[in-house]
Amino acid sequence: MSKIFVVGIGPGNLEDMTLRAKKAIEASDVVIGYSAYIDLIRDYFPGKEMLSSGMTREVERCRQVLEKALEGKTVALISSGDSGIYGMAGVMLEVMHAEGKDIPVEIIPGITAASSAASILGAPLVHDFAAISLSDLLTPLELIYKRVEYAALADFVICLYNPKSKSRSEYIGAAREIIMKYRPVTTPVGIVRNAGREGESLVIATLLEMLEHEIDMFTVVIIGNTQTYVKNGRMITPRGYRIY
Repeated sequence: MSKIFVVGIGPGNLEDMTLRAKKAIEASDVVIGYSAYIDLIRDYFPGKEMLSSGMTREVERCRQVLEKALEGKTVALISSGDSGIYGMAGVMLEVMHAEGKDIPVEIIPGITAASSAASILGAPLVHDFAAISLSDLLTPLELIYKRVEYAALADFVICLYNPKSKSRSEYIGAAREIIMKYRPVTTPVGIVRNAGREGESLVIATLLEMLEHEIDMFTVVIIGNTQTYVKNGRMITPRGYRIY
């Protein structure tokens, strides 16, 4: 009987992949995903049939998954991080419903970029936080900025996904200007590139200085709330426990 796994592979290294994700990929006849994510796991599953495609081809990939499943195969559709957080779980279910098919789909979570980056920085997400993507490929920019403003107004820690690309170099600066209306310029900002992958790096800066550091599509930016502080190189957002 055919089945579809939508698998969050985590950052991409085997150590941060859940056992459940690993077993799902091993149990699948074919693995389908974005080419960069396929490259991350190819060596961990030698001999496994893997099919890849480029960016902006998410719907096409889901239709390919469905086609393979209708042939009676078990298929793993992979996402980096968590499959349900900016991942492939939603679009896979939407394609299934649009096509009127009823093949079993199991969604398998993984370590997302926010939690991976947070663990490297210390404990910045211990209290309420908002995750916001600055990519306007699927979301109007005006709405993105509104979400940033409301999250800043509500004093959420803000985790920015997709903060900067060659075609979106100014969005991160505009988001910073919005946040600075509600937070001191000394607010800690964690900048993590390639979290959990080769070439991992981190910087803890301030809201004032953050744009002086390298930020790109492989970066997660975590902006503290008004209570977040840095101690011994660790970014900490207190939750309110009485320590003394």
